[in-house]
Amino acid sequence: MPKTDVNQQLEIIKRGIVEIISEEELKTKLERSLREKKPLVVKAGFDPTAPDIHLGHTVLLRKLRQFQDLGHKVIFLIGDFTARIGDPTGRQELRKQLNKEEVLKNAQTYKKQVSQILDVDKIQIVFNSVWFEKMSILDILKLTTHTSVAQLLARSDFKKRLSNNENISLLEFMYPLLQGYDSVKLESDIELGGADQIFNLLVGRDIQKDFGQEPQVVITMPLLEGTDGVQKMSKSFGNYIGINEPASEVFGKIMSISDQLMMKYYELLTDEDLEIVRKLHPKEAKLTLAEKIVKQYHSQKESHLARAEFERVFSSKEIPKDLPEYKTDGRQKIIAILLNSGLVKSGNDARRLIKQGAVLFNNVKVEKDFIPKQTGTLKVGTRRFLKVIYKQ
Repeated sequence: MPKTDVNQQLEIIKRGIVEIISEEELKTKLERSLREKKPLVVKAGFDPTAPDIHLGHTVLLRKLRQFQDLGHKVIFLIGDFTARIGDPTGRQELRKQLNKEEVLKNAQTYKKQVSQILDVDKIQIVFNSVWFEKMSILDILKLTTHTSVAQLLARSDFKKRLSNNENISLLEFMYPLLQGYDSVKLESDIELGGADQIFNLLVGRDIQKDFGQEPQVVITMPLLEGTDGVQKMSKSFGNYIGINEPASEVFGKIMSISDQLMMKYYELLTDEDLEIVRKLHPKEAKLTLAEKIVKQYHSQKESHLARAEFERVFSSKEIPKDLPEYKTDGRQKIIAILLNSGLVKSGNDARRLIKQGAVLFNNVKVEKDFIPKQTGTLKVGTRRFLKVIYKQ
């Protein structure tokens, strides 16, 4: 049963959002929900195309948790069928299609990770293969009558690819229709999505109308920039902060973001009073933010330890304890060591860091292909360390 009055619910719901289509419709639905003592159905879809959840994903998940706490019914839709197509949103190329085994493996990981944010005992987890795999080719083709080629080509990403003479498959045209049909099957009152999902979400409204349903309210959430402060958080860009990464790594990555981006992280990733946060010294505010986020996904003890370790290493310029180890016989080039140990993502990344003087061995800049044949500490940038053990 929904909790609190409509205005209180709206105040909570509107924190950190981009847009509501429309707020008047949302207010009407909330009033009816309270009057009839019936929770609203709140839907969010996730295509499990990658197995790990990062802080960018949690922006939407936290908003779902707020709806849960307000007493509404949250449906966590896992697009195991649509993930085999691949959502083209924001892409300049055709997405790689996953097979069923890959999708289901990623979905299981998703379910486990979202339990750190959502009350899994109060959510309904649904797979859209349940209805799509039962539909005939005729049923699928009938869905195409609910939109037009002109509407689909109005999408900015499709329009850009078309102007660049890049391929757009008919399969990609189907994706918004399938996502919209999910809303019909679930009879959703509200659908949440990222700001880049607005086209797909609005298709859901239109298809619901065509099927004689009251259209869902669309609520879009901002895209969270990653540690580079430019691109949206993504594994593809290497700027992500995974919720299952070690506590010290999460803490260090949070500390690397800009002061300006820090306030956006506070708004979207915490429930803190922003006016109080603004009164703090930026360094203390960022340390507190890092502590709070580590606590959410690890524990209070680990958040305290991560802060103590960070301050010891970066304030006192000391080497971290419990360094990962890498054994070498001295015949491996420095680039191979950096890659094989996971300190860098690519050979180009390694070469760039070496050229910038950001790779040190025993506090001496590495400028040659090989490091000295001795045991020592390899440092990359300000936060990455490795104990290199030399064995003949």
